[in-house]
Amino acid sequence: MTALEQADESTEPIPHRKWRKTRVALLSVIAIIVVIGIVGAVTPWPSAMVIRAVFTRGGEETAAEMNRHVPDTKLTETLDVAYGEDGSDTTMDVYTPASATGPLPAVVWIHGGAWISGSKENVDPYLRILASEGYTTIGVNYTRGPEAAYPTAVNQLNAALAHIDVHADELNVDASRIVLAGDSAGAQLASQLAAITTNPDYAKIMSVDPALDADQLVATVLNCGVYDLAALAALTGVVGWGLKTSMWAYSGSKNWAEDATGATMSTVNWVTGDFPATYISGGNGDDLTWLQSIPMAQRLDDLGVDVTTLFWPAAHEPAQPHEYQFHLDQPEAQTALKETLDFLDARTG
Repeated sequence: MTALEQADESTEPIPHRKWRKTRVALLSVIAIIVVIGIVGAVTPWPSAMVIRAVFTRGGEETAAEMNRHVPDTKLTETLDVAYGEDGSDTTMDVYTPASATGPLPAVVWIHGGAWISGSKENVDPYLRILASEGYTTIGVNYTRGPEAAYPTAVNQLNAALAHIDVHADELNVDASRIVLAGDSAGAQLASQLAAITTNPDYAKIMSVDPALDADQLVATVLNCGVYDLAALAALTGVVGWGLKTSMWAYSGSKNWAEDATGATMSTVNWVTGDFPATYISGGNGDDLTWLQSIPMAQRLDDLGVDVTTLFWPAAHEPAQPHEYQFHLDQPEAQTALKETLDFLDARTG
């Protein structure tokens, strides 16, 4: 730069120079947003990883809250039992009372996390609580999206049930009294496995040979789940964006609401009168309760299925959020735990 150019630079008005720097920074931000938008229109991976990070933190915090409520009952814990060949994705944790003298009814729990996050460790404290009441409880992992596409998780979970059935003696499971349970996306998967087990036509459509006989499955426990993908697709706002992104990541298709994914995941359309006795609950502050859990409960009741519900009035305060049943510091969650235990006791004998 010449001396004359340096003089020109030094005499440029300061506000003008500041605006030029601001403009450069603004254009850089806009460019980044455009790139993110382009990438986000092509693949769900970046958004799915952000959602996973948020859910992972929330899951860890909730598990820590539940840990405070785990009783001192001595349990036998068998962790990371392999039921498949996909590493940690196909493992399960098993809890049973150390005092047990024979096989116990089993509660097989499928964790939530919008099909793209979560792990069995998130529900382990809850399973310890249930096991202390006289059950063998099993938390099951599965491959989440976008690492694997639907229906990989369904097939893996069916394989997990087959493993539990074959190894019932060593897992201290009474294979004639199995309960399928889940929360959020896990409730959808639990309902799907239950429908496959009790509806031969649906099992054929899914190309799944059910691991259990229908009479082995004595009940389901469904908390804060999704059962109607068309209603899910109609959601708007941040919640709608998050769930739609999760479904894209889980299904591998942006058109999941219109293709076979949405049709076969909508278990409200595949349940029959042979569906097992069901406990179903959701918080009044959770949109999914009104759009998913209550319609599912009504559908099951219409079919003559024995349904036990726990729904809070719309005006209930404080409003109960998604996955409220795990927040055991709160009285509503304690009520849900008692209702769940009463239901399990009644259905497993």
